[in-house]
Amino acid sequence: MKAFKSGKQRRVELLAARERRRQRRSRQAKADASPAVKRCPAACVPVDPARLQPYNSYDVPDFVWRGYYVDLAFRCRDCGAEGVWTAERQRWWYELAGGDVYTTACRCAPCRAKARQRKTEARQRSLPGWLDKQAARAGSSPAMSTRC
Repeated sequence: MKAFKSGKQRRVELLAARERRRQRRSRQAKADASPAVKRCPAACVPVDPARLQPYNSYDVPDFVWRGYYVDLAFRCRDCGAEGVWTAERQRWWYELAGGDVYTTACRCAPCRAKARQRKTEARQRSLPGWLDKQAARAGSSPAMSTRC
């Protein structure tokens, strides 16, 4: 027959179990951090997880788990050229620019420049129409501008 416990006894057990889990996670984090630096190849760049943007996922990105960035090969989605996303460039993207940790390089440098130019030109073409629309709204009657 199972003995019943009071709420106070159960709370003590829960707090003790929580503390054991916290200590186990702490030991695991220390164990995971130290070998990653030791196993880091000569051309790698270490990860600083504190500088990454929050990624709201139960999964941990490969480079965080590994502890360092490595060069990644990719094929440009526009021209099909082979390229390499260097470890240093990944560090800049994820840690300094604040990029999403689940994104990777998909365009070579010339194609990225073309895409930026195309977007800039599209914005410049749409700007006069947007300014005309704002001017028309400012000049319209008050009854038209206040909608429920």
